[in-house]
Amino acid sequence: MTPMEKAGWTPLPHSDEDLERSKSVPDTPQTRAETYRLAWNDPDFMTRRELRAVRLQLELLKPEMILAERGIRSTVILFGGARLPEPGGEAWAAKNETQRKNLEENSKYYEEARKFARLCSQQSAISYYREYVVVTGGGPGVMEAGNRGADDVGAPSIGLNIVLPHEQAPNIYVTPELCFNFHYFAIRKMHFVMRAKAVAVFPGGFGTMDEFFETLTLIQTGRMERVPVILFGKSFWKRAIDLDFLAEQGTISPGDQDIIDFVDTADEAWGIISRFYKLGE
Repeated sequence: MTPMEKAGWTPLPHSDEDLERSKSVPDTPQTRAETYRLAWNDPDFMTRRELRAVRLQLELLKPEMILAERGIRSTVILFGGARLPEPGGEAWAAKNETQRKNLEENSKYYEEARKFARLCSQQSAISYYREYVVVTGGGPGVMEAGNRGADDVGAPSIGLNIVLPHEQAPNIYVTPELCFNFHYFAIRKMHFVMRAKAVAVFPGGFGTMDEFFETLTLIQTGRMERVPVILFGKSFWKRAIDLDFLAEQGTISPGDQDIIDFVDTADEAWGIISRFYKLGE
């Protein structure tokens, strides 16, 4: 069934039909004018600042419609650093010897992310890949490991890329028809959490912290249901953040720290999710 048939019959021409018709008009000064272009097929018009609200809506709608058509109901998010190499790989982002040593040591989390994604995807297979579908930011490092783990077991996975000033292409393990690109960080972050049944956070930098703390804020304020939020790398996160200090200072409530679980391995993390959702019972 075509998209037009799904939408229902109408005696009026569909937009895709008129788009093709508009390409076959005679070539005249009038038809070459920018004003003659169909509004929604005019890049110059669609990228005007006044159209920001429309672009925000389109970025929300496009992935939402495609994921819904695919039947994807829930996801597991993998957040983490783009700079972490796979074990034995080059620490390409290192700016000095200390960074190189630490990035290579933390490459163990690439392998744990890959294994964790395999576990999620094996569970996802039970629902014909409608539940517990792996979603990452689509880039290198931990993100690549997540999509790669799903690919290891023949499962689809989602990549939510974003346009950055430096060149970035999606990693080769993202399922092509589930690979999206965003202009707006805010809409991208909405798509991360809209279907999330669990959030796994691996060592990373500012971007990882931003995504992690925004998720915590949504849960802490009750704007998002409680789901497992799992930090991989106990030694890393105990130094990177100190939630006990925030509780002592009164800037968070006692017990807010309990929103988070700390693990070192994929098996530990999957155990937390399995117990939370009583999987296999």
